[in-house]
Amino acid sequence: MRSAVLTAFIIATALFMENMDGTVISTSLPAIALDLHESPIVLKLALTSYLLTLAVLIPASGWVADRFGARTVFCSAIVVFTLGSILCGASTSLPWLIGSRVFQGLGGAMMVPVGRLVLLRSVQKTDLVNALAYLTVPALIGPVAGPLLGGFITTYFNWRWIFWINVPIGMLGVALSLRFIANLREEKVPRFDFKGFVFSGAGLLGLITGLSLIGRGMAPYWEVAAMIAVSFALLAAYARHAGQNEDAILDLKLLKIPTFFAGVVGGLIFRIGIGALPFLMPLLLQIGFGLTPFESGSLTFATAAGALLMKFTASTALRWLGFRSALIMNGLISGAIMAAYALFTPSTPHWLILLALLCGGFFRSLVFTALNAISYADIDPARMSRATSFASVSQQTSGALGVAIAAICIQVIQFGFGDRTLHAHDLSTAFVLVAIISSLSVLIFARLCPDAGAAVSGRLAATDEEHAPAAAE
Repeated sequence: MRSAVLTAFIIATALFMENMDGTVISTSLPAIALDLHESPIVLKLALTSYLLTLAVLIPASGWVADRFGARTVFCSAIVVFTLGSILCGASTSLPWLIGSRVFQGLGGAMMVPVGRLVLLRSVQKTDLVNALAYLTVPALIGPVAGPLLGGFITTYFNWRWIFWINVPIGMLGVALSLRFIANLREEKVPRFDFKGFVFSGAGLLGLITGLSLIGRGMAPYWEVAAMIAVSFALLAAYARHAGQNEDAILDLKLLKIPTFFAGVVGGLIFRIGIGALPFLMPLLLQIGFGLTPFESGSLTFATAAGALLMKFTASTALRWLGFRSALIMNGLISGAIMAAYALFTPSTPHWLILLALLCGGFFRSLVFTALNAISYADIDPARMSRATSFASVSQQTSGALGVAIAAICIQVIQFGFGDRTLHAHDLSTAFVLVAIISSLSVLIFARLCPDAGAAVSGRLAATDEEHAPAAAE
């Protein structure tokens, strides 16, 4: 277990860098928009372009790791991500920033899923929940520090430094990986599914890009509608291709496994709502309430702090509740708390906002831990790399969809009010809409068996111990 903990903390260096980067840029979005002379809503492209790159390229991550070795790919990915961060900090226009975020995504697409694959292949399933908790604790320091650090840098220095702080972190990650992580690879690697890669990648790219362009006048409506329609056709073509190809880049047959289906499909719906939060909350606090980036970050860090607190009790909670109950209960609680954010006003005491964000992060964290663990509960080692790629695509797609759908909600609300200026009430209503979307995930979680994933959560062992005396009698 000691080696698994060491591996988890090393991989968490990459997660720390990526998660801090995401929360930092969310906090600084209004300031970046002002400096680049762009609308804060249009700046969603700086978020979605990165997430889109991840969604398109992550399907290849498992194959690339098997072919070239996990450590080689992991270290190379950190280097690319770090170089992308330098380019983001040097951006002087929106196209430059978007291009730099895409380049950064080239590294992120391989960095996190390959790191997770290394961990999954290094631990026993009975240690999986604890190992994932160790993995995410250091990584959650990034989201805790990100809003505070990003707000401080943006308010008192320059937003460009929020990207350049990744450089020393990336160097540390490479050094530790080269020393302690084994260069795991598969002896027999199937032929790369290039046709499936094109179908799935182009389909996801067109779908999320089309949704991101809705309502901003950046392209004619008929072009946007055509892009979305073609994207659905490409995704349908991929589904047909995957059904006929045993080496499909995204193995749709994995969805026949109930625990994987709940983790990926239920997780997709849950994360669409939650993925909107880093986009909506800084806009509400800074544009709606007039707070500085530092004041905003001093409040939004509580979300990650709450998540960090839950990580220390996640194993116990899952062993006591089981995956099904934990997902249903915390999914509903998380949705209710997110909808309650709509009640915030400029006169709401900051301590109350802080407490609400802390509670929201606490309950969402257990859902994330449960989703990450149950997705792999019934996956055999031979299909682990494919499962990791599939689950990672779902996570990144849901994040991009969350931002795009939140922006669409704001635009529809503005159209209803007949005012294109962004106001606090536009953002408050959007919180309710995305909270409803997130809560729909419980319909998927409810389909799980009560003892689903019991061997991973430790609930099975606990049940056996309870019945052991009776059996002996």
